[in-house]
Amino acid sequence: MFFYWDCVQASWQVFGECIPKMNSKAANPLKALLDNRLILPEDRNIFQTYLTRIENGVQEGMPEDSLEVQCHVKSKEGYQWYKINCHFKKDKQGRILEAAGILELMSAIEIMQKSQLARLTMDRNPQVFATAIREQFAKYPQDKFAFIQFDVEKFKMINELYGEEFGTEVLGNILNTLKGICNKEQLFARLSADLFLVVTRYEEEKELIEFIHYLEENLNHYKDVTYSFAFGVYLVTDKTMETRHMGDSASLARKSIKGNALQNIAFFQESLKSTLYSRKFIEDNMKAALENGEFVMYLQPKYSISENCIIGAEALVRWIHPEMGMIAPMNFIPVLEENGFIVKLDEYIWEQACRTIKTWMDENRTPVPISVNVSRVHLMKEQILHTLKTLLEKYQIPKELLELEITETVHNINIDGAIHSLKEEGYTLLMDDFGSGASSLNTLKNTPFDVIKIDREFLNHFIESERGQKIIAHTIHMTKDIGLDLIAEGVETKEQAVFLQDCGCNMAQGYFYAKPMPLEEFDKFIS
Repeated sequence: MFFYWDCVQASWQVFGECIPKMNSKAANPLKALLDNRLILPEDRNIFQTYLTRIENGVQEGMPEDSLEVQCHVKSKEGYQWYKINCHFKKDKQGRILEAAGILELMSAIEIMQKSQLARLTMDRNPQVFATAIREQFAKYPQDKFAFIQFDVEKFKMINELYGEEFGTEVLGNILNTLKGICNKEQLFARLSADLFLVVTRYEEEKELIEFIHYLEENLNHYKDVTYSFAFGVYLVTDKTMETRHMGDSASLARKSIKGNALQNIAFFQESLKSTLYSRKFIEDNMKAALENGEFVMYLQPKYSISENCIIGAEALVRWIHPEMGMIAPMNFIPVLEENGFIVKLDEYIWEQACRTIKTWMDENRTPVPISVNVSRVHLMKEQILHTLKTLLEKYQIPKELLELEITETVHNINIDGAIHSLKEEGYTLLMDDFGSGASSLNTLKNTPFDVIKIDREFLNHFIESERGQKIIAHTIHMTKDIGLDLIAEGVETKEQAVFLQDCGCNMAQGYFYAKPMPLEEFDKFIS
């Protein structure tokens, strides 16, 4: 089917055979595809964006001489892959005066090539993305480039309210819509989960702001659900820098406004450079640090409030660098979680804990359980059960002495499966940071966890008022009623300890009892 669009007169003409059920005399035959529901629902947004760009061409300058879109169109044989290629006649200002195009069925070879290309998408193969960026830099050496990174605010709540399947549809819709919005020289990729990146040329910063607003208008809804984004922008100043670090700079800008209700666009500032350099230092030194034993296991005692005695310990990690000294976990843990190195660090601390328990048993000392932290990244690895089993067999220690702490906010279908598998294997599971998530009570309904750890901030915030104390008390009573044990984190005063005991919570850890300490100090402490 051939079509012609006169932008000035706003008139359409169609030639050749039309798609069944489509009126060739419609005022807008392409829009008729949408009105007659001939476009696959998942492709409707990308098609609508494509059509809008053509129709608005009379008002908006467009650098392209043609636009193409590929989508599923319903025909006699059902939904099939079609491509629409449109060529433009423009005035000196780049406004479209006329558009002529063709809608045709894609050939088997084109569909096969599309399928092959999907396996090499920029989001699945970062090297492909980096190479494409370098090619753009070389093609336009004098032009200015910007990295725009964005994610969906509170995407976890979308999954919780509407289900994982709907959340997946939202992300697919964003990616498909980007295909319609971005021209051939605007590179885009889905980096992970709900995180996306667009690399584009620009002349003035206001162009980027306008482009971001255009992205928002087209991406901020799916079906009847709307959501918002946080955008981080990095203006490339040195094209020889690694593209990964350029993306990191955009990421820092984005994270600087996460949760900010008044601002959702941030440009990278020089003041954020120290964070970028810190990340680079961590990534450059993490492997050597693990090999050289710079990561040290610290233990923080867990106490029985009523008996005032140690009943367990939590294994924590500290990085003691020979030159920099102590590096705080809050500075390196998020970086290691993002780049995946946390898996190796997890396993290293797990082994340290197992070795410690074994030493206590060999010395005929009564061992206390040690709980180790399990990261989100590790829960997505299929070999976690094998890794834990191998360690227990290597050191010949009972399973109940190695407990597993998992953060409450770690929640999706794949991870939930791993948590249930750990439970079935007989591990004691502790839900860490209870009270920090968006729907803490909902997580208790069918939870596989054995112990709930009340979050430090939850305790400190609510204990300040009478109403807050009642919330804590009822939470403790409810949790115990459904058969779960509790540990309160961040207990710093005797008054807090007494209050918790009166409410029925008899286990606590915090600075009131003891700070995290090296193993040698813990051994003396417990003696």
